[in-house]
Formats: sequence, C-alpha cells, structure tokens
Amino acid sequence: MTSASPQPGPLPGPLPGGVLVEAGAPAPPDRRRRMVIGAVMVLAALVLVAVAVTRCGTSGTPVPLPSASPEPSASQALTTAEVYAQLAPSVVTIESTRQDSTGASATGTGVIANADGVILTALHVVKGAGSIRVTYADGSSSAASLIASDPSIDIAALAPGTLPTVVVPATLGGGLDVGDDVVAIGNQLGLTSSATAGVVSGLNRGATGTDGTRLAGLVQFDAAVNPGSSGGPLVNTRGELVGVVVALANPTDADTFIGIGFAVPIGAAVAAGEGGQGPQQ
Repeated sequence: MTSASPQPGPLPGPLPGGVLVEAGAPAPPDRRRRMVIGAVMVLAALVLVAVAVTRCGTSGTPVPLPSASPEPSASQALTTAEVYAQLAPSVVTIESTRQDSTGASATGTGVIANADGVILTALHVVKGAGSIRVTYADGSSSAASLIASDPSIDIAALAPGTLPTVVVPATLGGGLDVGDDVVAIGNQLGLTSSATAGVVSGLNRGATGTDGTRLAGLVQFDAAVNPGSSGGPLVNTRGELVGVVVALANPTDADTFIGIGFAVPIGAAVAAGEGGQGPQQ
C-alpha cells in the first residue's frame, strides 16, 4: 500500500515586527544574518570541543602534542669520532717493569671502570711487574698496584695511588650481536690513544693467551689492534664499554694484526675486578 505524502502548506511564523512568512519563502535579511552568525558560533564551539578532546584524550589526562622537531633517539648511533671523544678521558696508558733480573718493561692500555678510579686491563700487561705506572688522558700520572686478577680470562684490576683532577669512568654496556659496529682504543705499537673501527665478527670465541693459557668466551672483532692495545676498551656505537682487549690471532710468528682481535666481555671483566677499592682522594 502506498501512502500519500501530505502537501506542504503555509506555516506562518512570527518575525520581528509581527511579519508572517511562509515555509520555503526567503528569510528576511535580518533573519538570514542571525542564522549565519548562529551557525558560525556553533561551528566555533565544535572546533573548541574537538581541540579539547585531542589534547586530553578519553581519560582527561593531558596528552602532549607531537613535536615538529623530535629529539634524537637515545639509541642513535654515534660516529667513530664521537665514540672516541666520549671514551678518551677514561683511557690510560700503562707501563710496567718486571721485578726479575731482566727488568723488562711492557706497555699497554687500561680503562677507568668506576668512580673510585679502578682500572681494568689485560693481566699479561702487568703480570710479574715490580712497578706499575699509569698515565691519564690529562697527562698526569700515578703509581698503581694490582688489586685483583683472573688468569683464566687474562684480566687485571689496578688501583692507582692518586687520581686525576677529574675522574671520568667509562659507561658500561653489553648485549653485543655479530655485525655490531665497535671501536677499539689503545696504545698500539707505541702510538698512544689510537682509535680503530670495525664490527663484531663472532661471539663466545676461544684464543690462546700470551702465556699459553686457553681463553674462552671472547668477543671476536676486526677493528685493528696490535701490541700495546692489550687492556684497551672495546666500545659500541652508544659510547659504552663492552669489552677489554686481550689478544689477537696471527697464524705466523709475527705478533701483529691480520684482522682478528679478541676481547673479554665487560660483564666478565668487571666480575674479575670486583672486590678492589680505588684510592680515596
């Protein structure tokens, strides 16, 4: 059944001045003006409500609006130059002299691992030493003593007699993966504070120490290291200390780098040096 639609009829409505107007007829200018103004006011109110909802969310708690210029991520990788600048104040040169009749000396590298000034290095740099001297990044130096060691991973901890004016311990990191970028800093071949870059080539590697000790659980990397680099820091691209350099591999009798270096992961190195207390300033 089809229902008929009622025909529109005149719907008089009062206007100012007592004027009647039919439905569908153009509104007088005054009424149109008020209608436009009212529509604009409603639209403005809706915009204000939308802004309030956007800023407060459903819970009413203010939500920060996105920034046009976001801050860099905390995990953003540093350049090699930035890594070096961050770690250089924590790196020391180590000179040791054996106490036997040979009086042989050795030069290596160390890194300040905590605010007490305790220095981590490779044990073979200071093993059997009658005297140990460390030189800080600011050029000052101090005698040091061996306070802890772990021959199974070739790690030693030293306590210097005096500290530099400003102690800058390295920030400790960890969690390396194969392929991660790393920087090695050390005094290789007498060239102090040399920085080289490479990648992690392998994890949980084994190597033979200078005294024939079999070392295990090492980080393999390809940043160049040479005699004098021993004890130096291996650093990730966040500027964090992730290992202590202890060895390199060379199938010949030459004790030089051919692309394979090894470091003790920082967790194991710190554990080897635990219990030692640095000097009081």
